[in-house]
Amino acid sequence: MSTTTKVQIDTKTFIRFWLVIIGFIIAGYLLYKASFGLSIIFSALFFSLAISPLIKKIAGIFPSKSRGFSIAISYILVVGFIIAFASIVIPTVANESIKFFSSLPSLVDDATGNIGLINKIGNNLGIANLQDQINQIVESFSKNMVGDFGTVLSNSISSIGSFFAVVILALVLAFFMLTEGPALVKKFWNVFGKTKNTKRAQRVVSRLAETVSTYVSSAVTVALINAACTTISVFIICLIFGIAPGLAFPFGLITGVFCLIPMFGSFIGGAIVALLLGFNVMWAGIVFIIYTIIYLQIESNIISPKIQGKGMNLPALVILSAVTIGVYTFGLVGAIISIPIAGCIKVLIEEYGADLMDDGKINGSNIETPKKKVDDKKLIATK
Repeated sequence: MSTTTKVQIDTKTFIRFWLVIIGFIIAGYLLYKASFGLSIIFSALFFSLAISPLIKKIAGIFPSKSRGFSIAISYILVVGFIIAFASIVIPTVANESIKFFSSLPSLVDDATGNIGLINKIGNNLGIANLQDQINQIVESFSKNMVGDFGTVLSNSISSIGSFFAVVILALVLAFFMLTEGPALVKKFWNVFGKTKNTKRAQRVVSRLAETVSTYVSSAVTVALINAACTTISVFIICLIFGIAPGLAFPFGLITGVFCLIPMFGSFIGGAIVALLLGFNVMWAGIVFIIYTIIYLQIESNIISPKIQGKGMNLPALVILSAVTIGVYTFGLVGAIISIPIAGCIKVLIEEYGADLMDDGKINGSNIETPKKKVDDKKLIATK
């Protein structure tokens, strides 16, 4: 015999339940629609924290000047570097690539001109003048690549314009965060009063900001050293192999910027420079690859530990996981900000993890206490 149980739900409770569900759906949809704007705001916040050490150093050099003066000088330096990088590196890479693809047919012809084996293989396969056909294919490929390169550049103008518009918006937001942010933060904390929890929250926020600024300043220092060493080494290689020495500075900028990407950025930058050098002289690219392998050992074992110290003391597994998530979520920007975010999460765990554990112990003791009292009563009754 089966029994049925009827559950009656009040109409107001039913409506409230569905209103909460609908509210979460609407909030999630709004966050999704505003994700691009939120990413710009987050990028501006990250930039303002990253540039803070530079502002403090400039303020120390000019103590009589206002904070606005330090912010303005910092902005001029950073924006000037971005403009210099774009105006020097992009034309250099484009020119070297076009020059390589333009000279590719002659390179292949010179490499295979004295080799009769190719035509012999073609004759055995029933293909006459195989070498000439290969040269025609390479020449056609070279012309297509040069033409496609120009088409890609022309089609990218609108995308580049949109990108720079986003960058300018983020820089403006960061400027207001730096100028008006401290006063707004002070008013925000005053709302909560000078309680113990407020002081602790202020300490946590300060640690989070320090984590981001410390990581960025140390990463930039390592990148500058990488760029300087690359510039010197490329200059020497250019003198040895008869390549234009003017490539040294742009190639140094390339490796310095890629060095900001955690884990694999330095190797990627070195590989790009080696490829561009190989476009001119193959042995120059090989020599630079050897230099990159040696330098990366020095950087990872001596330079980075000395400058960054133990850093945020994150295991390699956590760093690699954070970088992977950052790359597949936000691309190149995600790779750069992934480790500071992981460091911030570590700070939050250090600050509030103990409280969660203490709460668990308290709850556990509350559960065990009644059982102990029952056992004591049974013991008294037995006696």
